[in-house]
Amino acid sequence: MDILAALRRGETVDNDALVRLVHAQAKRSGGDKRAFAKRRLLPFYQRVKREEPERWASWRVTPDLEEQLLRVLRMKPRRSASGVATITVITKPWPCGSDCRYCPNDVRMPKSYLHDEPACARAEQNCFDPYLQVSTRLTALSQMGHATDKIELIVLGGTWSDYPREYQIWFVTELFRALNDDAVSGIAANPMLAEPGQDKGAVLASSEDVPEGVRRRRALYRSLGIPSDEESLAAFARDTQRAVDAGELRYNQAVSDLYGASAAWTAAGSRQHATLEELEHQQRINETARHRVVGLVIETRPDTITAESLTLIRRLGCTKVQMGIQSTDQRTLDASERRISVARIAEAFDLLRAFGFKIHAHAMVNLLGATPEADKRDYARLVSDPAFQPDEIKLYPCALIEGARLCRDFEAGAWRPYTEDELLDVLVADTLATPAFCRISRMIRDFSSDDIKAGSKKPNLRQLVEARLTQAERDGGPRVREIRFREVGTRAIDRESLQLEELGYMTANTQERFLQWVDPDGRIAGFLRLSLPDASYMAERADELPVRMGEAMIREVHVYGMATAVGEEGHAAQHLGLGRMLIERACELARAAGYGRINVISAVGTRAYYRRLGFADCGLYQQKEL
Repeated sequence: MDILAALRRGETVDNDALVRLVHAQAKRSGGDKRAFAKRRLLPFYQRVKREEPERWASWRVTPDLEEQLLRVLRMKPRRSASGVATITVITKPWPCGSDCRYCPNDVRMPKSYLHDEPACARAEQNCFDPYLQVSTRLTALSQMGHATDKIELIVLGGTWSDYPREYQIWFVTELFRALNDDAVSGIAANPMLAEPGQDKGAVLASSEDVPEGVRRRRALYRSLGIPSDEESLAAFARDTQRAVDAGELRYNQAVSDLYGASAAWTAAGSRQHATLEELEHQQRINETARHRVVGLVIETRPDTITAESLTLIRRLGCTKVQMGIQSTDQRTLDASERRISVARIAEAFDLLRAFGFKIHAHAMVNLLGATPEADKRDYARLVSDPAFQPDEIKLYPCALIEGARLCRDFEAGAWRPYTEDELLDVLVADTLATPAFCRISRMIRDFSSDDIKAGSKKPNLRQLVEARLTQAERDGGPRVREIRFREVGTRAIDRESLQLEELGYMTANTQERFLQWVDPDGRIAGFLRLSLPDASYMAERADELPVRMGEAMIREVHVYGMATAVGEEGHAAQHLGLGRMLIERACELARAAGYGRINVISAVGTRAYYRRLGFADCGLYQQKEL
C-alpha cells in the first residue's frame, strides 16, 4: 500500500526508494525485513490479485497504476529488454567429440559446464528434463513480472550433434510441449515465497499449485531413483570426479562409465525419444500458443556443421547456431588441441549462412600460447575477414578450472592468466573492433569465483570494459559500434527521430545487408539481416542446400523494447511497425539485386506474422515472390 500511495502522489519509486519503504514497513511490523524483499513483493501482489479479489479491489489499482507498479517490482528488467524473454536449458551429460586443454571436466554436466552455474543447477535439479527446465524458468519469469508470450529458447550443453538423433528430436519436442501446456506453477509453488530460513525445496515439493504434467514427471524421476538434491548428486559423482581431476580418467570415459552403469539413468534414457511427426504436431500448436517460440538456439562445434546436420537442426525449428570458434589462429587452436583447421571453421560459416542461420561464435582470449597483441589481431580477423564475420559473439577470457588439462600447463609455467589491465586492454580493443552488425552477447562465463583456480574472477567484467569505453568516448575517442552497447533497452522510442541506415559487407559466399533503425545518438531500435547468396556457391552446393538459385534470405529481424504480450499496445519500439518496414525494405533491395524470391528463416512462433506479410510456408522456410 505504501508503494501504491507513493506512485499515486507522483513520486519516483526507484530501487533506493523501494528499499526505504521496505525497511520502514519491516520496522513498523517488527518483522524480518527479508520477508519484504523485492523478490517476494510481486508474487505477493499476483497472489492477492488472483486469490483475494475483494482485497485487491480495495487497493483501487487502475491499469495505469498497475503498469507503474510492475515497473517498480519487476526483477531484472534487462532480461526482457531486448523484446523477448529467454529461457536457457541444458542437455544431459554426454561424451564430447573433442577434448580441449582448457575445457572444464565436471562429470555432473555436459562438457565445458559446471554444476553450480545458474542454468546448470536448474537443469540438474530438474533431472535435465527439458519440460521441467522450461516450466521452472517460465514460472520464475512470470512471477518476476516479465511478459512470456515471446520466448527465445537457448539449448546449451557442449555439442548438440554429438547426441543421438532421437534424443535431439525428443528434447526439442518437450521444450515446445512445456510451452504449449502453459506449464507455469502457481504463486503458492514459488520458492521465493519461502519464509526466511525455510527450505525452498520443501515449498515446491509440498505445494499443490503445480501443473499435473510437472507433477507426473517429477514423480517419474523419483520412482526411477534419479536424485535432485545437492547431497545425493554430489555423492553420486564424487569418486568419478576425483579420478578425472587427478588425470586418471578422461571425461568421456568417466561419463560413459558413470551414467552407463546407472540403472536409473539408463531407464530414463530409454524414454527419451520422439518422432519428427510428434515434434511437428507440437510446433503447429505453438504457432498460436500463449508462449510462442520466436527463436531457438542450439550449441555445437564447427566440425559437426554439415548440410545433413543443419537440415535436421532447421527442422527442429532452430534459427540461430552457437559454435565454439575460440580462435582463428591455427597455432593457438593446435596448442589447445581443438583438432580442427581454420579452413573447416570457414566452411562451417559458409554453410550456416547458406542455410540462413544467425551465427553466434564463441571467442576466447588468453588461450595457451596467446599474447594480448596476438589476441587483438585474432579477434580483428574474426570480425572482419569475409570467411568469418559472425552476427553475435561470446567474448570471454580463458579461466582455469580444476580438472582441466590446462592445469598442468599452469603448474609448469607454460600458461599464465593476463593481469586485469592486460585483459581489459584486450577486451576494450576487441569491442572497438566489433562492427555495427555484430553483437557481443557476454564477456564472462557464469563460473563462480570459487571454481576459478586462475584467471579473472570479476563478475562485472563487462561493466569495467564499458566504463573504459564510455570514458574514452567522452575524451574524444572512437565510438562503440557493436549492437549490445547501443540497444535502446527499456527506453521509450520517438518514431519521428529514427533513421533507417543500411550497411553492406561481403562474406565468402554472400553479400550482406544490415538494416538498422537508429536514433540521433546512434542507439539501435531494430535491425534486419539480409543475405544475398553468391550464385557460384549456390550452384556448386545445389544438391545439398535447401535453398535455390535466385532466392534471397532474411536471416534475422529484431526490434527492441521491453517485451509485452502479443496484441497489447505499447510504447516500445516493438509497437511502431519497425519490423514490417524493415522487411519491406529488404524485399526492395533483393528485388533490385535481381532475386526473384525471398526466404525468411522464421521461428515457429513467428510463422503467422510472416504469413500476414505475404510469406507462404515453403519447406524449411517461409517464402515470398518478388
